[in-house]
Amino acid sequence: QVQVVESGGGLVQAGGSLRLSCAASGRTFSSYAMGWFRQAPGKEREFVGSITYIADSVKGRFTISRDNAENTLYLQMNSLKPEDTAVYYCAAGISYSYTPPRADYWGQGTQVTVSS
Repeated sequence: QVQVVESGGGLVQAGGSLRLSCAASGRTFSSYAMGWFRQAPGKEREFVGSITYIADSVKGRFTISRDNAENTLYLQMNSLKPEDTAVYYCAAGISYSYTPPRADYWGQGTQVTVSS
């Protein structure tokens, strides 16, 4: 089992950058497929990406990386747009057999707000 906690959200102007971090506990962090999701008000949850995949909506602007030694997953967000405003969730144990992917473990979410 793994627990994940996100941090780094906040308010930023359009065109700005933020980096989200996801700290995971558990000795088997490296064995879990991990990624980021987001959910905007009134919209369905969207899979943002993982180490090997980035959604078209953020491609070229967002980058995902992980540090297994530090049990941490990162989401670097550049050139932010107002439509990126959402609660961002870190997830572990992702299954790609579903559309959108599902996950076994979720963080509490961190709010990202992009002002125009």
